[in-house]
Amino acid sequence: MTANPIQYLTQRTGYAAIILLALSLTCTPVSVVSGWKRVLALRRPLGLYGFLYVALHMLIFVALDFGLNISLILQEVAEKRYILVGTTAFLLLLPLAITSTNGWKRRLGRSWKRLHRLVYLAVPLAVVHYAWAQKSDIRQPLLLGIFVALLLILRLPALRRRFETQRAQRSMSNRQVARDLEV
Repeated sequence: MTANPIQYLTQRTGYAAIILLALSLTCTPVSVVSGWKRVLALRRPLGLYGFLYVALHMLIFVALDFGLNISLILQEVAEKRYILVGTTAFLLLLPLAITSTNGWKRRLGRSWKRLHRLVYLAVPLAVVHYAWAQKSDIRQPLLLGIFVALLLILRLPALRRRFETQRAQRSMSNRQVARDLEV
């Protein structure tokens, strides 16, 4: 472990959270590029496990580190921008976790999808939180930031259509080759 177990737990839960959230964002681009639809079923569990670790991260911060002392917590949030950004990411993810069930999806209709697009803001904010929280070496948060940016770029409609078109053309070409081999 370490000389500061609370700091260790805070860092470990935060790291697990951001990795799981990034993995949840990975599912759609993987599906679009590869055509593998089964990966889409992983989005919700990865996102919810990511939120679980975010909640643990916050709980350790407010309960263990600050003993639920609201005035100390607010002072810390006001003094340290990385805590403000992390809290913002948490507050953006909270309604997503609450409304992640099929029942909420039905109740909210089209609004559900719009609401869940907040993840595209929350995860980059979490990466900024991670980078700003580092005392010195920010290579890992930068790499993670580049990865998340790439995932978000791959979601742009023009790129998505291009990948889908290329995949359809490859599929048609493969079917044609198979027909030619049968003859």
